[in-house]
Amino acid sequence: MSLQGLVAVEQYLNTSYDPDVEYVDGTLLERNVGDWLHSLIQSYIIFALRTKYLYLKVVPELRSQTAATRFRLPDVAVLREAPDGRYLTAPPLIAIEILSESDRMSAVMEKRHEYDAHGTPNIWVIDPRLHQISAYHAGVLQEISGDTLLTARDEVALTRAEIFQS
Repeated sequence: MSLQGLVAVEQYLNTSYDPDVEYVDGTLLERNVGDWLHSLIQSYIIFALRTKYLYLKVVPELRSQTAATRFRLPDVAVLREAPDGRYLTAPPLIAIEILSESDRMSAVMEKRHEYDAHGTPNIWVIDPRLHQISAYHAGVLQEISGDTLLTARDEVALTRAEIFQS
């Protein structure tokens, strides 16, 4: 859902929103966050990645610039190194989106296209309610039927058991 009125990039970057919002071409977009299952899965993913890959930076909901007038907040961003400033301008190694019950598929796909166009090599989508994991690349969202989600170069792996703790 968009919030009313156009906002300048500088105003967005220098304003705190609670909860934080995404910024798309002057429009503030609310995000579907805050439910128990979403937060639980997010914490499982962060813990697993931080424990296994000490050399990576694994952070929740970091403002990430995907285009000149677009800022998204991936649920989890995995970085090789810390950003130079307050927000991320370079593509992360992995952008992870955890679906909420009220997410619309069109909005989900729009974000995936942005991450892809910006050069994010690994885009993962987790559906906590259906226990589905998917990887997005070159316009295609492919469900992973096996037990392991891997980056394109097999550098980072995450298992279903680590994601869902089941």
